[in-house]
Amino acid sequence: MPLKKSDIERFKNRLLEMKSQYTNLVRHVTEDVKSTEESKGYSQHQADEGTDDFDRSISLQVSDEEFKILKQIDRALQKIEENTYGICDITNEEIALARLEAIPYATMTVKAQEMLEKGMLQ
Repeated sequence: MPLKKSDIERFKNRLLEMKSQYTNLVRHVTEDVKSTEESKGYSQHQADEGTDDFDRSISLQVSDEEFKILKQIDRALQKIEENTYGICDITNEEIALARLEAIPYATMTVKAQEMLEKGMLQ
C-alpha cells in the first residue's frame, strides 16, 4: 500500500532533522581532525603522536560513515521530491513501512540491500 501524504511529510521532517544532525557531526569531526593536524608538531613524545594518529584515523572512519549516511539521506529527500519515496531503487517494490520507520533514509528493500551487500548486485 503506497505511503500516505501525512506519512511522507513526517518522514521528510525526520530526514531533514537527521540531515542537520549528521551535517553538524561531520563538521565537528572534520574540525577536530584539522585541529589535531595543526597541533601535531607540538607533541612531546612519540607515544602521544601515535595516539593522535590513531584518534585521527578513528575520527576519519566515523566521518566517512556519517558522510555515507548523509548521502543516503539526500537520496531519500530526492525521492520524496520525485514522488518515489518508499519505492526500492533496485526492485521498484515498496519498502516496508517498518523498515522506513527504523531507517527513514532506506532506499532499498531488505532483500535488495542484502543482495547488494553480498555482491550480487552492482
